[in-house]
Amino acid sequence: MIDSRTAPYAALLLRVSLAVLFFAHAGLKFFVFTPAGTAKFFGSIGMPPEFAYVVMSAEVLAAVALLLGVWTRLAALLATPILLGAIFTVHGPAGFFFSNPHGGWFWTVALVVQALLGDGAYALGSPFALFGEPKLSGAHSH
Repeated sequence: MIDSRTAPYAALLLRVSLAVLFFAHAGLKFFVFTPAGTAKFFGSIGMPPEFAYVVMSAEVLAAVALLLGVWTRLAALLATPILLGAIFTVHGPAGFFFSNPHGGWFWTVALVVQALLGDGAYALGSPFALFGEPKLSGAHSH
């Protein structure tokens, strides 16, 4: 049975954790490997080098959307192919768990769980909500 009092906060914790992972993943590409180095790596595995810039941008956008709780379900679903691409091109043989060198498919499962859970507590929701204050989805006010 799901506890409706704590579930919104579980979704919040998952959402923020996923955002931090995406910021870290994009940061690694920007600050350690550099955008040019990341593009060169993409080319070395048979992908168009320019696609690296699309992936880096998508990771940052997903991180921001998840952190703020803006279109959370959509952000999680749209970010899933990024991780599936990483599994199929680089990380697949390393396994499911983060403890394996270059492993960590579990992150993809967590994104799907987030998409199923929704925003959670303290999410802004849709930026097109024209009336009222930002929605605190799932937060209890009593």
